[in-house]
Amino acid sequence: MYMFISQAHAQAGTPPPAGGEWFLPVMMIGLLVFMYFTTIRPQRKRQKEHAELVSSLGKGDEVLMSSGMMGKIVGLSELYVVVNVSDKVDLKFQRTHVTATLPKGTIKNLGA
Repeated sequence: MYMFISQAHAQAGTPPPAGGEWFLPVMMIGLLVFMYFTTIRPQRKRQKEHAELVSSLGKGDEVLMSSGMMGKIVGLSELYVVVNVSDKVDLKFQRTHVTATLPKGTIKNLGA
């Protein structure tokens, strides 16, 4: 029993390595900065670009939807967009599902 107590006192007498108390906080701050620049900042940039795209939609624009459908906008409301995908076929989508606007004449050139 006496042998275990003396070993515990001997282990407590060693000083911690230099800089050991600052290593963990500095590492955590570095990790947060890394996460900000690699994930959070690019995602916010994409969200801002998509919001600008959705707000700039107008009648006659040719768009690509998140489902992969392409069509021409024939009607707009605050939350929805009506897209003509074929002769006499108009579909209603939420504005947020517009992925990209296409150059004029793209659908015509594809043979759709």
